[in-house]
Amino acid sequence: MNKEYFKTIYILFKKELMGYFNSPIAYIFIGTFLIVGNWLFFKSFFLIGQTNIRPYFDLLPWMFLFLAPALTMRLWAEEKKSGTIEFLLTIPVTDWQVVLAKFFGSLVFLIVTLLLSITLPITVAGLGNMDIGPVIGGYISSIFLGGAYLSIGLFISSLTKNQIIAFVLGLSACFAMFMIGADFALIGAPKFLVPVMKFFGFGNHFYSMAKGVIDSIDVIYYMSFIALFLWFNTRVIQSREWK
Repeated sequence: MNKEYFKTIYILFKKELMGYFNSPIAYIFIGTFLIVGNWLFFKSFFLIGQTNIRPYFDLLPWMFLFLAPALTMRLWAEEKKSGTIEFLLTIPVTDWQVVLAKFFGSLVFLIVTLLLSITLPITVAGLGNMDIGPVIGGYISSIFLGGAYLSIGLFISSLTKNQIIAFVLGLSACFAMFMIGADFALIGAPKFLVPVMKFFGFGNHFYSMAKGVIDSIDVIYYMSFIALFLWFNTRVIQSREWK
């Protein structure tokens, strides 16, 4: 790999990212995310009476369940339906370059949306003493979880021409991965599967990092999962199943 390789990714990435901000739908996503998140948090915040922002990060996995598939559903499906994918994949770029550009474009948009909520912990901190560790851990864990959701959504979008199908399947797959290690899902599971399900479920890794303790195991897990699904995405593109 040389500078030209990464320069090409950057050019494609910029195109994908600007594609979000040039659309009014993007601002609807951002506005809805911020309004709903703040409303749900402050709805119970004043009842609890504690300067603790943990409940907000407990909400994010559920909000990302809808946001991430909405961001990725069009990335491949729309290009297949419109036929622009044929042009995209015939220009001198590799499949990995295109996949990485689409992934990082959606990830940066999600991060920007998430960081716009920074006024919430600032407001809470102004009301009393607040532990900054869980706040930093919460944002970091949310970015990793969002990246994992996006990698699933991007892969599923490459399997269909229908954006609605891509959204529904993406939401379902993300929900399954988050809940697979939840306590209620483990009740009827064979004992030998319990530790496996706990490890592979998004939830356990997310809540572990959200406490403010960034464990290398959790980071490696998310990065490996994202890399795996991006590889799946390139395999689908390489197989040219869209034809």
